[in-house]
Amino acid sequence: FARQETVSVHGKALPPAMGVTTAINFQPTGGGRAAINGDFAMTADEVQNVIQALRAGGIEIVEVHNHALDDEPRLFYMHFWAHDDAAKLATTLRDAVDAHKVKPAG
Repeated sequence: FARQETVSVHGKALPPAMGVTTAINFQPTGGGRAAINGDFAMTADEVQNVIQALRAGGIEIVEVHNHALDDEPRLFYMHFWAHDDAAKLATTLRDAVDAHKVKPAG
């Protein structure tokens, strides 16, 4: 998912392909279960909303960090993972996606 706003560094726009996106990996593991992991790209005011959405569905947060020093808006990245019921995980991920300002990429 690409950010809705343009992300720039030193006045130069960064396209989503430069990694300023939310990436979600979803792997079925059988029996209606799936393993998931990925990285949410969020502004500071979105971090707590995404944390709350993920935790509400039992998805574990691995770390929160930043990639750049001069990005605008300033982005923070949150890695996550879980192995659980696939439908439950998909619903939780949808809630987390809706908790920050992104749009489908591509």
